[in-house]
Amino acid sequence: MDHYEVMERALLHIEDNLQQPLSLDAVAANSNISKYYFHRLFSAMMGCSLHDYILARRLNASIHMIQSNEYSLTDIAYRLNFGTQSSFTRAFKRQYGTAPSALKKGGKSLVHKPVPSVVRRSIKNINGDVVTDFNLTEFETVRLSGIAFEVDLKNAAYKAEIRAHAQMLLDRLDETVAGACYVIYSNCQPDSTRFKVLFGVPHHLQIEEPFYFTVDVPPLFCARFRYSGDLLDIGDVLKTDYARFLKISRQETEESDIELVQVFDDVHNLEGGYDIYAPIKKLPIDANA
Repeated sequence: MDHYEVMERALLHIEDNLQQPLSLDAVAANSNISKYYFHRLFSAMMGCSLHDYILARRLNASIHMIQSNEYSLTDIAYRLNFGTQSSFTRAFKRQYGTAPSALKKGGKSLVHKPVPSVVRRSIKNINGDVVTDFNLTEFETVRLSGIAFEVDLKNAAYKAEIRAHAQMLLDRLDETVAGACYVIYSNCQPDSTRFKVLFGVPHHLQIEEPFYFTVDVPPLFCARFRYSGDLLDIGDVLKTDYARFLKISRQETEESDIELVQVFDDVHNLEGGYDIYAPIKKLPIDANA
């Protein structure tokens, strides 16, 4: 079974039937798998329950309907299976922090989001729970040369800022250079939305620029996850994967200045495969890991 194809078909089926009743039984039956397995698979691959996903997509669909001014709020609530206008309004305010009436009057503007892509990563079954594949490993110390900067997650342009800095480094690498690429994410201070980012390559690649510097990343005991695509576009899924990992493995996060280490296989292909290392406490049972 190709789990990605199953999920991609399910998401398209949901999107095409938002104005119809969408039960777990119906969506699972359309995917030709049992509802029990589909429920676990959906949660593992999409990072949320089927119910919450359908609710979010219906609210997303309502944005265009509201802004078009073709329907009353009561009509929209009925068409999207919310039952009553009050139920629709409450759900909309929880999701977007504003009432649908404010959007209808033109006082607010929201963007309709396309169907999300299915994040590519390996999964496995542990005692009946479908989870992202992981393993416990030592991240060995490495000396990196690169560029460091800070970003604020409150700033809507932070993704573009990270990519721009990354490109500054890549532009100075010869195309014949082969090797891994590292991105180190560190919290600036507790409960802050600001992060320090180091984008670097192994020191032996010898990048000579005045605004670059060299740093030794210490050894870390980590949970390692494997993904493909852009880390900046899978944040919510990664959070869910990590939370499920901690629950199932009974591990604890390690107090560390480093939040995440991202290691790309190919420094010239940042859309390809990469590993995510998240520091965790080494328990006695992991002493020989």
